Amino acid sequence: MGTLSGRNIVKKYGKDTVLKNVNIDIEEGKIYGLIGRNGAGKTTLLSILTAQNPATEGTVTLDGEPVWENADALSHICYSREINQVTIFGPNTLKVKEYLATARAFYANWDEEYAKELIEKFGIDTKKKISKLSKGMLSAVTIIVALASKADITIMDEPVAGLDVVAREQFYKLVIEEYANTGRTFIISTHIIEEAASLFEKVIIIDDGEIKYEDNTEDLLSRAYRVSGEVDAVNKAVEGFKIYHPESIGRNKVVTVLAEEPVDSFGNEVQVEPVPLQSLFYAMCVDEREGA
Repeated sequence: MGTLSGRNIVKKYGKDTVLKNVNIDIEEGKIYGLIGRNGAGKTTLLSILTAQNPATEGTVTLDGEPVWENADALSHICYSREINQVTIFGPNTLKVKEYLATARAFYANWDEEYAKELIEKFGIDTKKKISKLSKGMLSAVTIIVALASKADITIMDEPVAGLDVVAREQFYKLVIEEYANTGRTFIISTHIIEEAASLFEKVIIIDDGEIKYEDNTEDLLSRAYRVSGEVDAVNKAVEGFKIYHPESIGRNKVVTVLAEEPVDSFGNEVQVEPVPLQSLFYAMCVDEREGA
């Protein structure tokens, strides 16, 4: 199917620059996690990659072909995002079954049997109107569309936002099963990071309209450390490393370190712990500083 690539993407709304010269490559057959704070540019980037929103500058291609106004390229992509319960005409009175029928007509590889299976699994009443669905049921419908579309590149924007913890676990399991069975490419944008971290083969961290990091999740975490101890000992131990979010508590100091390669030892005078993805994301985006 080839790679979905964005090159030098800039998006401006009036004087606001929402995306700043973003370069991104989504390779086939991988599960990507796109993580960032609210307002970081996640949804804008996804809508540009899927030709639902024009870029101010830059290009998006699938296997070298532009995706903008290219029905053939877009037939390989499903972008599933929150469904509006209210339209410009008032409440969204479409029934779930009508909404799914529209999706069935739109996606060439739609799997009706799989859709029925998922409807049952999530306990959806397809006779209900979209406007009457709970937040959890709305999330479930977007997930059903995404999975049953069988699109080669399936993009989900905050798919678990309305789900309780049981349904979220069910969702992660479904994605892993579907990926194992088909090798489809998934991009999942979420701010519920820790529980989804094991799902992501690759992680893309976006902050303030820029991609801060794109890496294999396991590789990234193998180079991340939380180093703590007495101030001078920590300063000495982390000298020369890239440091995020240094915090001093009295005579002690804690820093997050992201090394170029895994580090055998920071010495005996400091404590070293691995850093979970959520904590690394927090350290990188909340208070990035170089040096101690």
